Amino acid sequence: MDPLLDFTDKVILITGAASGFGKQLAEDFSRRGARLVLGDVNEAGVQAVAASLEGPVTAMKCNVANEAECKAMVEAATEIYGRLDIAVNNAGVGQGFMSFTDITEEVADRQFDINVKGVMYGMKHQLNVMNDQGDGVILNVSSMAGLGGAPKIAAYSAAKHAVIGLTKTAAVEYAKKGIRVNAVCPFFSLTPLVTDSELAAGGTEQLESFLSRGAPMKRLGLPQEITNVMLLLCSPGNTYMTGQTIAIDGGVSAL
Repeated sequence: MDPLLDFTDKVILITGAASGFGKQLAEDFSRRGARLVLGDVNEAGVQAVAASLEGPVTAMKCNVANEAECKAMVEAATEIYGRLDIAVNNAGVGQGFMSFTDITEEVADRQFDINVKGVMYGMKHQLNVMNDQGDGVILNVSSMAGLGGAPKIAAYSAAKHAVIGLTKTAAVEYAKKGIRVNAVCPFFSLTPLVTDSELAAGGTEQLESFLSRGAPMKRLGLPQEITNVMLLLCSPGNTYMTGQTIAIDGGVSAL
């Protein structure tokens, strides 16, 4: 196996692993020899993903809005496998289209409890372990909505901007400790976050046509296209890259 994509015996934690990028990434890492700790608020879903994989894997319920459950995932990694090499904070929720002035407290709280606090709580406990080890990799999932304005999804955009702030801050604070922290910023992609949302009421084909109009490639991203980049960011050969926010966007950011 190419050493750039060899994750043999690496201990990797993934939140939001029952579907979408998390599920795809679990499959990708498993094929490359990793030992996995998978979490999701959908316990039955994440257990099903774990059962489909051949390598060492532990799956558990994890609501990332609950700090104790984020801590429990990290403790599972260290208690079962002895260390934590890579953590992917992938769990997140979307937001329906609405005017800025229609944002409710419920919408805002859900975005910040899951998309911001969920990443922050995860990183807090992941960094504690990696700091003691003297190395580690953290990859956060932000969004193109975290890199610029995102009309009609202001609360989601604010939350994803916060993920980038957490990523850059931790990267600077822990660089000298041998810990790399980066984020990916996908454009709309064909995961349940999009395909199961209210945006898909007219069908997937109509949804893709509508959402891809602003992308130079004129299509949405596939989960595998996103996780391929995530693999490279976590690669054992990628040792001098930290604090970066990588757009995976079909050319949107070049406009």
